[in-house]
Amino acid sequence: MIGRGHRVEIWAPETSDIYVEAGRREIPRQALPIDRRNLLTLLGVRRALYRRRPDVVNTHSSTDSWLVALASRTLRHPPAVVRTRHISPPVANDFATRWLYRRGVQHVVTTGARMREVLIRNNHMSPSHLTSIPTGIDGERFKPGDKLQARYRLGLAPGNSYISIVATLRSWKGHLYLLDAFARLAANDDRLRLLVVGDGPMFDALRAHVAALGLTPKVLFAGRQETVEHWLHATDVFCLPSYANEGVPQAVVQAMLAGVPVVTTNIGSIDEAITNNVTGLVVPPRDVDALAGALQRLLLDSALGARLAHAAREHAMENFGLERMLTRMENIFRDAIEQRSRQ
Repeated sequence: MIGRGHRVEIWAPETSDIYVEAGRREIPRQALPIDRRNLLTLLGVRRALYRRRPDVVNTHSSTDSWLVALASRTLRHPPAVVRTRHISPPVANDFATRWLYRRGVQHVVTTGARMREVLIRNNHMSPSHLTSIPTGIDGERFKPGDKLQARYRLGLAPGNSYISIVATLRSWKGHLYLLDAFARLAANDDRLRLLVVGDGPMFDALRAHVAALGLTPKVLFAGRQETVEHWLHATDVFCLPSYANEGVPQAVVQAMLAGVPVVTTNIGSIDEAITNNVTGLVVPPRDVDALAGALQRLLLDSALGARLAHAAREHAMENFGLERMLTRMENIFRDAIEQRSRQ
């Protein structure tokens, strides 16, 4: 957005990853404890809105949406508020939540069409108040790369086969099920390895589970990585076996663009990216047998993997491009500002 001529500032808790990353990238930022919902935080948000006088605020979670919506009601010239919803748990249908979604914000953006449909059906929201805009991925950065070169760069044995998962280490991302499926495959393949890219609250539990399965030499916990594309390039099969909460996961689209065959589940809006046997393989969530079978199928059938990966990249380029997302969000922001000016 800065590259398109907009003035942008990120408001986030001082200890948050996005606040630190904004500083590293020299994006204007302001430290606000918007992860806490209390009077002091509300006053801090009001003060920031009054001083900065933004045209539009894009919120991304429940707490910051409430704080900005309520603080805006106390200002003579409030900003437009656009609420982006990234995950798919049900939204409460009580009076307060209905006010937030219908009157507290000018527009709601979901990162998947299925999430939008659920809000219309279950929460009786007006279709005109909701737009589905998947998170855009840079297709120039995430593009097919040389597998052997990537492995040498990362210090990985070039002759091994690699399954990877790129995700925050949360329970509902399905790492435990992937480990169980991997254990079955690795028992018959000494060269099979699992790359776990990401960090999060499940780290200790996952390490313990790997040790209990006797997989420590075969599982690499790579931690959080700045150059995720290199890890995808080194991969034979990408897997994200989520069982809850997903919209359209960025990591799935990144793998699609990088030309890596994908195994995943039909949770949330994943099926907007991956169609079974067309752009990837889809298995039921929490089904270790099916997960192991799909992974084995792609490891053994390189022609199938190449066909799925090619179709997946074409689909991702057409539907999940970064510029497409930016243009659509610009239009949402402009419409929200115009709507606020009429109120």
